[in-house]
Amino acid sequence: MTSATDGPFKYPTLRRDETVDVLHGEKIADPYRWIEDPDSDETKAFVEAQNKLFFDFVEKNPNRAAFKEKLTNLWNYEKFGCPFRRGDYFYHFHNSGLQAQSVLYQQKDLDSPRTTFLDPNTLSDDGTVSLNTYGFSKSGKFLAYGLSGSGSDWVSIHVREAREGAPLDYEKEPLEWAKFTSLEWTHDDKGFFYNRYPQPASKTTDKGTETDSNKNAALYYHKLNTSQKEDCVVFKPDDPEHMIGSEVSDDGKYLIMTVNRSCDPERKLYLMEIHPAGKPIGPGAEIIKVVDNFEAEWDYLTNEGTVFWLQTTLKAPKRRIVKYDLANPDKGFEEVIAESEDVLTSSRVVDGDKLVLVYLHDVKHVARLHALQTGKPLEPKHLPLPLGSIIGSISGRKEDKELFYSFSSFTTPGSIFRFDFASGKETLFRETKVTGLKADLLETRQVFYESKDGTKVPMYIISRKDAPKDGSNVTMLYGYGGFNISVTPSFAVTWLTFIMHMKGVVAVANIRGGGEYGQKWYEAGRLKVKQNVFDDFQAAAKHLVKDGYTKPEKLAINGGSNGGLLVGACINQAPELFGCGVAEVGVMDMYRFHKFTIGHAWTSDYGNPEVKEDWEVLRKYSPVHNVKAQEYPAVLILTGSHDDRVVPGAHSHKFIATLQHVAKNNKKPLMERVETKAGHGAGKSTKQRIEEATDKFAFIGLTLGATWTE
Repeated sequence: MTSATDGPFKYPTLRRDETVDVLHGEKIADPYRWIEDPDSDETKAFVEAQNKLFFDFVEKNPNRAAFKEKLTNLWNYEKFGCPFRRGDYFYHFHNSGLQAQSVLYQQKDLDSPRTTFLDPNTLSDDGTVSLNTYGFSKSGKFLAYGLSGSGSDWVSIHVREAREGAPLDYEKEPLEWAKFTSLEWTHDDKGFFYNRYPQPASKTTDKGTETDSNKNAALYYHKLNTSQKEDCVVFKPDDPEHMIGSEVSDDGKYLIMTVNRSCDPERKLYLMEIHPAGKPIGPGAEIIKVVDNFEAEWDYLTNEGTVFWLQTTLKAPKRRIVKYDLANPDKGFEEVIAESEDVLTSSRVVDGDKLVLVYLHDVKHVARLHALQTGKPLEPKHLPLPLGSIIGSISGRKEDKELFYSFSSFTTPGSIFRFDFASGKETLFRETKVTGLKADLLETRQVFYESKDGTKVPMYIISRKDAPKDGSNVTMLYGYGGFNISVTPSFAVTWLTFIMHMKGVVAVANIRGGGEYGQKWYEAGRLKVKQNVFDDFQAAAKHLVKDGYTKPEKLAINGGSNGGLLVGACINQAPELFGCGVAEVGVMDMYRFHKFTIGHAWTSDYGNPEVKEDWEVLRKYSPVHNVKAQEYPAVLILTGSHDDRVVPGAHSHKFIATLQHVAKNNKKPLMERVETKAGHGAGKSTKQRIEEATDKFAFIGLTLGATWTE
C-alpha cells in the first residue's frame, strides 16, 4: 500500500450555532449541538458528506480490493460453538464461513444428523437481524429468544417450541421494548422473566436511532399465551437509573435478582420465592434482601435447599467462593474457596457437585476443578489447556455429566474439547481449521513495560517471525482500559490479514481500568485516576518504538467504545507519538454522555459531570473539549447509525466536526466512516464486518505508508 498525499483536505462546511451551557459557573460552547438529532435533514447530510469524503479517500488505495479478497478468503472457515443439552436435544451454533449470522442447530444426540432450529439469516434480506439473547425452559420444551435489528440494543422477544418442525412464533405478537435482559423461565414452562423499559418518547419508528435516556427499568413476568399488556411487574428498583439482573435457581424455587446502580460490578443481591404457598407470580411478593448495599460483586452458582453458593469480591478483590444459608442468616457468608493470587473470572457447577473455576494468570486462562461442598481440589486439578490459551466458552450445567469447552489464541482458531467427569478425561470434539492461515510464520510474545508512574503493564505483540527490529514495521496498538473488562487473546482474521499481507505488527496493551488483575487494577484506571489509562497506553507506544518494532509515523492506535475514548484522549494529549488514530464507537463528549440512552450507567468509570469534583477531572481529557490547534496524526472515526449505546451524534459526529474545524489545515486526513444499519458492534453481518475492516486497514495503509505482500 502506498503513502497518501498530505493535506490540507477539503472538509464539509458546517453550521456552528451559538448553544452555550453553563456548567459549574463556566460557559461551555457546544456549536454542534444540532448534530445530536439523528433525524434532522442537516444531520443526514452531514453523514452523507463524511462518508463521501472517506470513501473517495480510501479508494485511492490500490490494494484495498486485494486486502478484501485475502480477508474474505481467510474469514471463510467453519465456526462452531460448544454443544449444549436442553431437554431432549443437543444444540450448537455454526457458521459455514461467510454466513451473515450464525445458525442454531438441533440434534437428537451428538452423533445424529442436525437440523436447522433457528436461522437469523432468513429474517432479513441483508443479514442485519441478529439473535441478541435467548433462554430455554428447564424442560427444553420452549425457547424464548430476542431479535435485534441493525445492531440496536432493543430486542423483540419471541417464543417457539423445541419440537421438530415447530413454527418460529409460538405466540402471535413479540414482546417489545426489552433491553439488557436475560430470559429466565419458571420451571413449570408457563412463562419467563425479562427486563423492560418504558417506550421512548421519541416518535421515530426506526429502533436504535432514538436518543432518549433509558431509565425506570422493571423486571416483568410474561405468562405464555397472554398479551404483553397483561405482563406483571415483579420488581422495580427505587432508583430510576438502577438496572436489574435475574436468574431462576437450579431447583426452580427462587428468583435471584441483582441490582446495579451503574456499570460498576458491585451490586445488591435479592431473592424471591417463585411460588410461595402456591401463590401466583405478581407484585407484592416478599423480597429477601440478602445484600442491600453496593459493597461487592455477587454471582449465583447453585443452591441446595436454602444454602446458596456465590462468587463474590466481598473481602476478596480477586474473587472467592462463599455460601449463605437463608435459614441461618446469622452465619453470614462462609468461605468455600479462598481468594487466589490469580483473578477468578468465572465459575460454574457441573455434574452435581463439581466446581469449574476459570482463573486469569497474567492474561492467560487456567481452569481448576474443586468439590462444591468442601472446596477441596479434585483430580485432575485442571482442565487441560495449551499454554497461553483463552477459554472462549464452556457449556455444562449442574445436571450434566460432561462439559464442553473451547479455547483459542491470537494465532490459532482453537478447538472444542469434551470433558467426562466420570473418567476425568478429555477428548477432542472438534478442531477448527482455517484455509490459508500460515500460523508457522507468526509468533506471539508477551512483554511487561513500565508506565509513567512505574507500574508494570503486560502487552501482547503478534507479528511475523521475520519482522525486523529496525523501527520500520507498520504497527497497530490496541487497548480498552475500563469497566473492569479484561482484553484477552482472541483469534481475529482481520488482524492476521494485516500481519500476513501488510507485514504489520499488532500490540495489545492490558492497561489499567480493565479486570486483568482484579478490582485493584480496575480501580487504578477510573474516576479520579482515569489519566493512568491514557498514560499506560502512551507508555506502550513508547515501548514499541524503543524496542525497535516501529516509529511514531508508522504507529496506529485503535480502540472501541471506552477504547474509542482512549484513542480520542491520546491523540489530543500526545499526537506526536502516533501516525494514525482509529476510534470506533467512542465516548467523546464527557460533559453530556450521561444524558443519552444508557450513558448514565457509565458514571461508575467516568464520574458525573454535574458534580464539580468529577467535572474537574473530565474536563482534562474529554476528547471533544480538548481538541487543539496542533498537528494531529491521521484520524478515522468509525460509528454506526443505530448505535443506541454510544449515540453517534452526541459523540463521534461531534468529535470529527470539531477536529475538522479546529485542525482544518492538518497535513493528515481527519475522517469519519458511518455504517448504516449497524449499532455499537454486536449483530453486524459478516459482510459488514469484512467491509469495515477492509476500509479501516486501507486507511491505515494509506496514511502510514504500508507495503503489500502476497
